[in-house]
Amino acid sequence: MSIAIAVTSTGLVLPPTDQHTPGAHVLTPPDQQGFPDALDEIGRLINQHGYLIVVYPTATPLPFVQRLHAVRAMLETDRMALLPSALPPLGTAVLVRQLRQLSVCDFSPGVLGASTRLLAHYIYAGALLASGGKLSRVPITLPASQEGARPAGRSCAVLAGPTPQLVRPDGGATLTGPQFSTALTYAAGGLGSEWVSGTLARRWQVQALYPVPLPEESGSWWATGKLVEFAAAIPDVSLLYQMVSSMRQEACHWCGLTLIGDRCAFCASPLVPLEQRPRAITPSHRKALASGPVG
Repeated sequence: MSIAIAVTSTGLVLPPTDQHTPGAHVLTPPDQQGFPDALDEIGRLINQHGYLIVVYPTATPLPFVQRLHAVRAMLETDRMALLPSALPPLGTAVLVRQLRQLSVCDFSPGVLGASTRLLAHYIYAGALLASGGKLSRVPITLPASQEGARPAGRSCAVLAGPTPQLVRPDGGATLTGPQFSTALTYAAGGLGSEWVSGTLARRWQVQALYPVPLPEESGSWWATGKLVEFAAAIPDVSLLYQMVSSMRQEACHWCGLTLIGDRCAFCASPLVPLEQRPRAITPSHRKALASGPVG
């Protein structure tokens, strides 16, 4: 059984880094499609592939998100997962590419969907900004010795996750990067990319560079059109596979799918703690139940 990956915009579908990575389906936004056509579009994907995982940024316009949930409810399906991503646009696109890579492996739909939260934790997503004066999506607090709550009028490098950071590149500072091998995907928009593809890449010791077009959502997410967005992530599918497969697998008590972590990606049911699960009925219990109440 295959698993389809879908996204809400073309900018979230990056070119594959190998010949085995499948593509992703770009869903039509509500202002370009009626509700019956949306039902047909998603219904065909589920019928064709068996399961559908939809990844969308948390900054996706509300009507689009509401449409997705309405379609899922109308189809009355438990084979469609709706997974919001708090990563910046390019970081979300890199996450989607990793899911595309893993979708051809032998993971069950529940494990693949639940792996999204695990994979996101290992993506270092940020941007070089001409000015961070309007930045509001990243919880950054400047040191008390610097004036103002936000850097204005000077370039800054910001890391949105996994741990928010901010530095001034012109002062020689560098963001703290991953302690494992990564490839750096970057997209320039109105700024030169030399600091990202040169200084940052060297200090982070990245193994490969992938320049891509800037996602259309990036300007609004970072509150400036002058930026270079970047995301460092594990590129090797065998390492991703090992990381996901090493996690303990459980059965969802609600829909029955196998999952990792603490929540099912398809029905959103939380994992029931072991001590709260019903105990197995032993032969002696069955005999007692069959005999009926006493008295």
